[in-house]
Amino acid sequence: KPEFSNFSWFSMMFSAGIGIGMLTFATAEPIYHFQNNPNIIMGEVAATSAEAVRSAYIWSFAHWGLTAWGAYAIAGLAFAYFSYRRNLPLTVRTALTPLLGEHLSGRLGHLVDIVSVVAIVLGIAQTLGFGVEQFVAGLARIGVGDWLLVDDANGVQKASFGAIIIALLIIVGASTLSALSGVGRGIKWLSNLNMGLSFFLLAFFLIFGSTAFALEVFFVGILDYLKALPGISFTVWSDDGSEQGAALAGWQGGWTVFYWAWWIAVTPFVGLFLARISRGRTVREFILGAMIIPSLMCFTWFAFIGGTAIDLELTGIAENAILGAGISDQLYATLAVLLNDTLTWMFSVIVVILLLTYLVTSADSAVLIINTISAAGDDGPKARPHIIFWGVSLALVVGALLVAGGLKAIQTAMVIAALPFSFAMVLMGVALIKAII
Repeated sequence: KPEFSNFSWFSMMFSAGIGIGMLTFATAEPIYHFQNNPNIIMGEVAATSAEAVRSAYIWSFAHWGLTAWGAYAIAGLAFAYFSYRRNLPLTVRTALTPLLGEHLSGRLGHLVDIVSVVAIVLGIAQTLGFGVEQFVAGLARIGVGDWLLVDDANGVQKASFGAIIIALLIIVGASTLSALSGVGRGIKWLSNLNMGLSFFLLAFFLIFGSTAFALEVFFVGILDYLKALPGISFTVWSDDGSEQGAALAGWQGGWTVFYWAWWIAVTPFVGLFLARISRGRTVREFILGAMIIPSLMCFTWFAFIGGTAIDLELTGIAENAILGAGISDQLYATLAVLLNDTLTWMFSVIVVILLLTYLVTSADSAVLIINTISAAGDDGPKARPHIIFWGVSLALVVGALLVAGGLKAIQTAMVIAALPFSFAMVLMGVALIKAII
């Protein structure tokens, strides 16, 4: 029988896999593509026009839909199958057993696990980096202090050194305590809490946001996305020397290719975590749970929160307050346009709390999985000192990269880490088919 209820299972899956990204990008992704996407670059539609909305949602759904969750599902199913059906340790190397056999017990297996741990650390560092920036922006919005934010060389506000240190101390301290309590207690409780708060926030936008507009972009967006998916999945633009070619190649490298690298980098973490919480599920149930339901949840966030932001700008109500805000501040800016000052403060507090629970859930899940890989699948009591070690190490990596070069430094490191693991993912797919057949 399944170890967790359907609600807890889905809550942990969503929280660990993509929860932080939803709070940052549910507004930022559609808003950005509303201003610039390949269809706009090629002159097919005008930027920030009503005609640009459909193409904005095609690309938003393409980046956060079946492609992302398909990567997680492939790896997660491989880990779960070999662990629960073949009684092998719950580690990354296990998924390659049909191809490499006994070689995995030696240096080759160690290399696979080391590459996976490096990818996880840098992939989750990217996720936490976005979360920390938005967490600090939220603290500044609710009046904690102006010292939390500083201007960079381009005049764009970012988290100050002190703010990063304080945020990481809070997040890593709470996540380490949660990881020490195990999946069945701290992580499960936090996941249920942040899923409840997520539904509350969505309900608010459903009732008080641009509901009719959001419903239209949700259903039309899904149809447009499914029709466009085969084509955009295999379209690669190159810099052919023209202004348009350079713009298309730069856009694709900065968005689609970056997202592919991000999903691949966190796949060993999310895949192993999905496997860890999915004992007792059927293969069909796992695939539907890991691909279809989370994708629809992402589409709902983009439609109702991002759709409300776009509608406020299209109708002129926002007066560029949302378009002109930074990525980490656009959700708060949308709330400020919708509500009076008192309600804006109250809902900003809710977003900050929700973001904190997502940050803690992602961090403690990552620490637990890294430790499980390092301990050859053992997550027993003797692993506790190592959990503390990995929690501190993760905080140091995120903090050092944010201070040294901001999110750009994390992105560069993460893309490099994702490349080796992409080859392992291909082999996992082949090994899984071979084992099942």
